[in-house]
Amino acid sequence: MGVFPRVQDRPVDLGLAGRVYVVSGGSRGLGRATAEALVAEGAQVVLGARDEAAVERAAQELGGRAHVVGVTADLGRAAAAQRLVEAAHTAYGGLDGALVSVGGPPPGTALDTEEEAWRAAFESVFLGALRLTRQVAGAVGADGSIALVLSSSVRTPIPGLAVSNGLRPGLAGLVKTLANELGPRGTRVNGLLPGRIATDRTIEIDQASGDPEGAARRAEARIPLGRYGQPAEFGRVAAFVLSPAASYLTGSMITVDGGMIPTW
Repeated sequence: MGVFPRVQDRPVDLGLAGRVYVVSGGSRGLGRATAEALVAEGAQVVLGARDEAAVERAAQELGGRAHVVGVTADLGRAAAAQRLVEAAHTAYGGLDGALVSVGGPPPGTALDTEEEAWRAAFESVFLGALRLTRQVAGAVGADGSIALVLSSSVRTPIPGLAVSNGLRPGLAGLVKTLANELGPRGTRVNGLLPGRIATDRTIEIDQASGDPEGAARRAEARIPLGRYGQPAEFGRVAAFVLSPAASYLTGSMITVDGGMIPTW
């Protein structure tokens, strides 16, 4: 019998070189971290974000037009999804998939959040994600891959984030539905469930408690790994899920939470 090499001695090729992805919400946080991981593996990326200066700055920091182009796009507006897909074809001649990440809705309770806030969040968080997913699905080839950034609220409600608790589980159902509908043509669709990742959004949630340091300590106490995750730790998982290396993964909810979510 031969001797198998240790895993760490074998290079892992995700098959991302030369592939093209749209990353919405890509100027910071989880989207930015995923874009960094994709570019590091040789992919080309179209970054989308609402802030023109921020998205252009992020594109330059990730290597400029040879690797990344930035597009000002608000997924709450119907035309944004098509603009991102067209940018991928214009800049890089095709499209292989997308990370669909939209900003989290504002904090609040179910009883006190105004109806208009619910409506605005549905337009951006739910319909915005659906629009981009549909546009990408119509543009990718037989081995396309789409991942939606959801939340741990898919599995368990987060106190004080009633709107997220209401919308994210619906998107999880959409992921499963789209995986069934697109699977026969070879397109994969998955959901990513970040836990407490050290992003601006997490800091905002901690600050909204009135005791950010205490909130962070209490959250860390509920995480088996005992700390917040780093954006890069999420980005590497997202890049794998989008890659050809994950070719038999679809319709799944992948938690990136340090063990925090109490369900399986």
